[in-house]
Amino acid sequence: MSAGSSLRRVRSGLSRNRLRIALAALVLLSAGLVAAGSTDGLSTASEEEVPSAEPREGHTAVTESGRAGTITVYGPDGDVVYYDNSRTKYFDVDPVEGEESVIEYTATDTIHSEGPTCSDPPCALNVVERVDLSTGEVEVIYERYDYKEVAGEWHDADRIDENRVLIADIVADQVFLVNTETEVVEWLWDAQSEFPVEEGGPYPTDWAHINDVEYIEEGELEGHVMVSLRNQDQVVFVDPETGMNENWTLGAEDDYDVMYEQHNPDYIPESRGGPAVVVSDSENGRVEEFQREDGEWVRSWEWSDERMQWPRDADRLPNGNTLITDTHGNRVMEVTPDGEIEWQVESTLPYEAERLETGDESAGGQSARELGLESRTADAGDEDEDGLDVLGSLAGLVRSIVPHRVYNAILFVSPAWMGRPEFAAATVGILAGLSWIGLEIAWRLHDAGVGVRSPVYRSGRDE
Repeated sequence: MSAGSSLRRVRSGLSRNRLRIALAALVLLSAGLVAAGSTDGLSTASEEEVPSAEPREGHTAVTESGRAGTITVYGPDGDVVYYDNSRTKYFDVDPVEGEESVIEYTATDTIHSEGPTCSDPPCALNVVERVDLSTGEVEVIYERYDYKEVAGEWHDADRIDENRVLIADIVADQVFLVNTETEVVEWLWDAQSEFPVEEGGPYPTDWAHINDVEYIEEGELEGHVMVSLRNQDQVVFVDPETGMNENWTLGAEDDYDVMYEQHNPDYIPESRGGPAVVVSDSENGRVEEFQREDGEWVRSWEWSDERMQWPRDADRLPNGNTLITDTHGNRVMEVTPDGEIEWQVESTLPYEAERLETGDESAGGQSARELGLESRTADAGDEDEDGLDVLGSLAGLVRSIVPHRVYNAILFVSPAWMGRPEFAAATVGILAGLSWIGLEIAWRLHDAGVGVRSPVYRSGRDE
């Protein structure tokens, strides 16, 4: 073997070893970050493990609809004043008007036995319940057994009066008004009456995914019902007598520049600077607001930060702040008119948050235009607000490679403790490990001369 050949082998060995050391360090670092997240990450196993919040004026209710559903109410001092995890999932939560310390919510239980309308388990039991926060007494207001588990939930209910409640029914792609005393359905709107089943999500498994309903009590649309069809990327307005008012529809099928599988729109009437709609643009990773101008919807405000991943609720509070739920960011936060996070509490896969003293869906909040709010969006160069440079860099790397919707889907099915930083660390570690294995195989094949042709150098033209 010539001296030149030996030198090349030495250099090659050193290069390989440097790569091995770098990849091993990356795998070990990722494993350490994941392990740390699994031990001190968020948990919903018991009330004692729920993190406290910073003091805040009023009570804040937070629901979780992940693999361990919970409902938690924080008092003004930040302590937990109510907690329950007896249901499989919790969704909408509202204060009950005229009832101090009483809230109403929707929840779903997975039933693994036969029910009155389900002979092929698993089924779903959907409920509207009330709880007195001072006594802990729970009352079932209305319930229904449904025939399926996947997309078999009620994500929202809007009380009209003492006995009647509007319900967003994902199971049947409908909105219905039920008298909870008589259990008679007094009005029903079926999305299939207005939209083709070839659009939206998979039919009939999870076609429209109606996740929000709101009764409009004043202004030009008084008496209309606002409905969020997630899988059609649209918020529509329905007149109970004449049907859908197409001139007021916000969004369009697959028009992702406007909205992409949105959640929980809130209507702001003319008396508070509207008509306007605050909505969580979930798959675009932002909260936004649309103002009605000359018969059209115009985006008037949007907000996101580097950590924002999958927002599913946003309420404009009377003090001008916006209360935001970021499900895969594992947090509930209050954002000031200047765009700064003024208050935040960690939460495992939160669905909705409500400041109880502000009324149903924070009824006193004004529009972004009325308040003069300026938009703020995430800057790729910003440091994560937690100051976690390593985790922030890993998260940024993964999010730059993996499409936002795919990233959300993986997070949704990953272990509950694996939040944004831990998922990023795990992804980078797996990629580093696979790269290492691939390089080792390639090096062995190269050294064995398998599939490798030595170059032949000739002078002059090739024959």
